[in-house]
Amino acid sequence: MQLSKDLVGVAKEDMKNVVIAYEPVWAIGTGLVCGAEDANEVHVFLRSILASLYDDEVAQETRIQYGGSVTPDSVDELMAQPDIDGCLVGGASLVADKFGRIINFVKK
Repeated sequence: MQLSKDLVGVAKEDMKNVVIAYEPVWAIGTGLVCGAEDANEVHVFLRSILASLYDDEVAQETRIQYGGSVTPDSVDELMAQPDIDGCLVGGASLVADKFGRIINFVKK
């Protein structure tokens, strides 16, 4: 798994400086957004890998962001998920009103 390979040599105490971004390959440049619950399930899986590599504390404290075509229409539902810690915004960040809506998402 890519995450395990990417973290080789990263000490537990350095994980507080790590941010992980998950973006489905099929979402890159397509404008398609993963369902919020599905994205959350992947984040839960990523946390389980972090727990096996380090421990539960690191798994819960590591920031994991979702980054697959986040839009003003999808951000509220994504950010309502318990294991999604933020969004990595792509093309929508180039349009001020869209980006403004995304960064001012409505917390559910």
